[in-house]
Amino acid sequence: MTPLVLLIIIAAYLLGSVSSAVLICRLFRLPDPRDSGSGNPGATNVLRIGGRGAAALVLVCDILKGMLPVWVSYFLGINPFLLGIIGIAACLGHIYPLFFHFRGGKGVATALGALAPIGWDLSGMLIATWLVVAVLCGYSSLASMITALIAPMFTWWVKPQYTMPVAMLSCLIILRHHENVRRLLDGKEYKIWHKFNRQSKP
Repeated sequence: MTPLVLLIIIAAYLLGSVSSAVLICRLFRLPDPRDSGSGNPGATNVLRIGGRGAAALVLVCDILKGMLPVWVSYFLGINPFLLGIIGIAACLGHIYPLFFHFRGGKGVATALGALAPIGWDLSGMLIATWLVVAVLCGYSSLASMITALIAPMFTWWVKPQYTMPVAMLSCLIILRHHENVRRLLDGKEYKIWHKFNRQSKP
């Protein structure tokens, strides 16, 4: 590993450590997403507590946190395995943010951003999978886990050389959702449109 790669890994972690959800909620004068809704500082929870505009900003920022360091590294010719490590570093920053007392999100949007340089076809398949599962079941967490499980297979179809780093990233995402698995089994998991259903009731 060269000093340049090590520097990029550190930079990816630090960039990932910037919690978009917390900062945007402060900007919009919304409750701290770590203490409201599902307690997850991510776009889905911000959608519940603050609406579409704030959630869209969080989603874009979280994707960029993973995309920028990996894309720069991709154009620098860094090999696929190390690209995976850089993507994982960005996700670890999002999950355990240095600047926010290590209370972070699940890393799904950041992981999607990290996978984008592999190809828009892969990104499209992953987004489509997430949307289909989310629409059918209503659970963002379940959609994320199923998408993470399928991601290595999609990658093998598109660019096989990236299968291993994508599989590593998928394992991180699935492990991060262990609390969601328990809530799903207990029937206590939040649905994406929980807030809107509650507001529509007389």
